Formats: sequence, structure tokens, C-alpha cells
Amino acid sequence: MSKQISILGTGWLGLPLAKALLAEKYGIKSSTTSKNKLDNLKNEGINPYLIEVTEDGPAGAIESFLEGSEILIINIPPGLRRNPESDFVGKIKHLIPSLEKSTIQKTIFISSTSVFADLEGFPLITSETYPNAISNAGKQLIQTEQILLSNQKLKTTILRFAGLFDARRHPASMLSKRKNIKNPQAPVNLIHREDCIGIIKRIIAIDHWNDTFNASYPEHPAKAEYYGTICKQMGLTIPDYDYKTPSKGKIINSDNVSKILEYTFKRNLNLFDKNP
Repeated sequence: MSKQISILGTGWLGLPLAKALLAEKYGIKSSTTSKNKLDNLKNEGINPYLIEVTEDGPAGAIESFLEGSEILIINIPPGLRRNPESDFVGKIKHLIPSLEKSTIQKTIFISSTSVFADLEGFPLITSETYPNAISNAGKQLIQTEQILLSNQKLKTTILRFAGLFDARRHPASMLSKRKNIKNPQAPVNLIHREDCIGIIKRIIAIDHWNDTFNASYPEHPAKAEYYGTICKQMGLTIPDYDYKTPSKGKIINSDNVSKILEYTFKRNLNLFDKNP
């Protein structure tokens, strides 16, 4: 078992993940693009590096960041909402040579269930479903997954997370401010941050590589019903929906997370409740 892990991207998910792995007695190297975060990461017992993954190659001490680690967790968002012209595929392509020259043997790539298109009829997405994204971000994630999985020098496991949330960061906060929201009858696909971390830890613990997992809590209430309930709990305005346009969506099946990883979800879709 590797005693040191490098985490590329130490934000909302990456930082608590780093802390959880530290608790498991791993040495952790992490990257950030903000100088202001370096001292905070050091104070957590993390060895931080100032690194930016660019379309021209990684900027910063990438060799030192990777040195001595067997596992790399790639946890950087494509950022295509803010910059639709960004070439995320190119960024990862230019990162791979650094990985191949390093001690890294295994990677976990944090992807998204947005690699599957939302459709009328709400298709069931299983481990056998081929990605069919329509969006630019989804298409680039598909290409990135394929590049990593096809690399013969690296063992890669792809983790496609559904919408991420916890008690402080929930999609309801943004939806409550909007009007005429599409797809009110679409099934909700969400996963609590605690379960994201638990699944990553499980992959590392059982040394499971060269596989792909879709990860979403296995209950899928209708969007309008669910967010209406959550907004009431949070004291927010109930969102306004467009019921005239047919709803599109999908249902993410996470059976392989339970069957192959033998992982049991710890948090349900309620904000503050743990599973029984």
C-alpha cells in the first residue's frame, strides 16, 4: 500500500479528502493555484505545492509534487462554464508525460455523471451505458477519461460523481434564486461529499484499478419536489419551475459501487440526517 498520495486540486472536495487520508496515515502532497492557501495546507499537515495545469503543460514544481507518490488523485474541474473555450483535454494530455516520468503508477480521475445526456423518459444509466454527452464539458470529460484509461503505463479508475452537496453547499441555494427552472419532473442525482471521500478511500484500500464507477445516492426524487422540501428546510424561497416544457433527465444507477467496492452510502439526501 502506498504511503504517500498526491492530490491535484485541494478545494471543497480535495481538502477534506486530504485530511481523511492523513487520518489513515498516508503522507499527502497537494496542489493549489492560490499562494494564500499554502500556509493553511501546511498547518493541516499537508505538503502543498503551487501548481496550475495549463494547456501548455503544468506550471510549477510538478516533479517534486509527484515524486515519491504511487497514487495521484486528479481532482480539478474543467472550468468550462467560466471559460467555454478552455481545452481541458489538452491540459490533461500535457500532464500525462509528467506522470509517466514520475513514481505515479495509479490514478483516480474525478469525473462527472454529466458525461451522460439528459433525455425525455429519464433513461437508467448503468455501468454498461456508453457516455453520450451533448454539452462541451461532458464531451471533454469523456475524451479525458478515454485518454487516461488507454494509457498503458498508468492504472486508472474513473469516478463519475453526481451532483455534490453537503449541509453548507447545496444546489438548492442557487435554485431558489432562479425563475422558470427547466426539468421539474426530472430525477435528482446527488451524492454527499462524505460519501465521495468514502468511495475514494475504499478504492485505495482495496487497490481497485482500471475500472469506472457512476456514483449517486440510490434514491431519485423528482427535482421540484425535492428542492421544494430542501428550500423549506433552509428557509429559502421555493424555486419557480417551467412545467410547460417536457422534462429531461436520467437516473444514475450506482449498484457497482455497492457490489464491487462493497461500499455502503453513509449520507442520504436529507441535509442533516445520517442513514439508518
